[in-house]
Amino acid sequence: MIRLFNVYYPTRTIVLLLCEALIVSGCFLLATVLLLGPDTYLVLNYEYGGLKILGLTVLTLLFSYYFDLYEPQRISARWEIYFRLLLVLGFLSFLLSGIIYFYPDADIAHYGFLLGLIFLTVALVAWRSAYEWMIGRELFQERVYVLGAGERARSIVELLQARKDAGMQVVGWDGVLADKMERKEAFNAALGRFHGPKPSIDRVIVALEDRRGEFPVDELLKLRFNGVVIEEAGSLLERLTGKLHLDGLHPSSFIYSEGFRVKPSQQIARRIVSTLTAATGLLLFLPFFPIVVLMVRLSSPGPIFFKQTRVGLGGRNFSVYKFRTMRTDAEVAGAKWAIKDDPRATRVGLLMRKTRLDEVPQLWNVLRGDMGFVGPRPERPEFVPWLSEQIPYFNLRHMIRPGLTGWAQVRYGYGATLAEAREKLEFDLYYIKHMTLGLDLLIMFETVKTIIRRQGAQ
Repeated sequence: MIRLFNVYYPTRTIVLLLCEALIVSGCFLLATVLLLGPDTYLVLNYEYGGLKILGLTVLTLLFSYYFDLYEPQRISARWEIYFRLLLVLGFLSFLLSGIIYFYPDADIAHYGFLLGLIFLTVALVAWRSAYEWMIGRELFQERVYVLGAGERARSIVELLQARKDAGMQVVGWDGVLADKMERKEAFNAALGRFHGPKPSIDRVIVALEDRRGEFPVDELLKLRFNGVVIEEAGSLLERLTGKLHLDGLHPSSFIYSEGFRVKPSQQIARRIVSTLTAATGLLLFLPFFPIVVLMVRLSSPGPIFFKQTRVGLGGRNFSVYKFRTMRTDAEVAGAKWAIKDDPRATRVGLLMRKTRLDEVPQLWNVLRGDMGFVGPRPERPEFVPWLSEQIPYFNLRHMIRPGLTGWAQVRYGYGATLAEAREKLEFDLYYIKHMTLGLDLLIMFETVKTIIRRQGAQ
């Protein structure tokens, strides 16, 4: 896997993106050559033809990204890939038609965009079919043995079978074995089959739930010295899922980890970026402010803004501000988590939640320093003691400022149950461990996708 901005991406996904960038630019370049012939050089170099093709390439990849074409784990069926691909080409065609209608000189050549789109449709459909065929071949897959005989090992096997983009083929694991001696013998026998100058596996994933008396040290050392990669299950899960799984997480995971370092210089840079982003956001929203105020006022009786206490940096409480989305009697029976299609919300409130308009006033909290632009979602003090008791390491969220958006928000969404809060914490811990300015910028970029797709809101 390839690490960018402290996030791990499958090598196949990076190759897929780069190849599609070449295909898109190649299709429009071919259309230009066929239409212009000898004049192609002049158009590309002196009439901004090269920049136009580059812009088209970036736009196509951006549309593909927003339709999850580079995140196959979010697509349930192969036909859906082709459907989304045609949606991308449809949106691109519609956009280019509008541009050419209002600005005819934007076209590379007469009918250049049209011919390029025809080439691109055929090329992308053919390329995706070829790509799906190639990644299914054993030649392009890493052979993996999962060392373990419990639920943790089973979850690894199921994950690798579901994540075809990981490029790992499970060639063996020992199922669920109850007897301890039986497990140890099974592990030694299984690893012994792979010995030799050219081992028949490429990687061993250690997913033992209890290593005492079961860890086959000698067998693993032999494989390691023969070039087989030995990897702990937690590291693999972290790379593939983008979160730190609480199951199997021990204090040593924090003590010996290279992450979880909150550097003052890093925090100053993040604070500057958060302040500039929040100030820019408030200025851009200013013309729409009267419209939103009117919508809230007409939706139901009550104040325009809603103030609520949240827990921030170091466990200190602060007041967060939002546009009111619920009736004024929404919590007369006590504090409750928001749920999907919350009956306490007004019609306008539900719309504002889906588009995240209700959270715009939190930009003021960012300017004040109560929050950062990126960080864990601030929790209510009514729930923190209970969550801290039920979920290990929950208080680690308070070692940095909470955020308007965050890794958990763009990768998971809203949590309204204990199990969902636990999973959100796993994403938050990943962010705290790998926190950098580059990761913050990536989260901001993905937040735009989350808002446009109206994902993760309640």
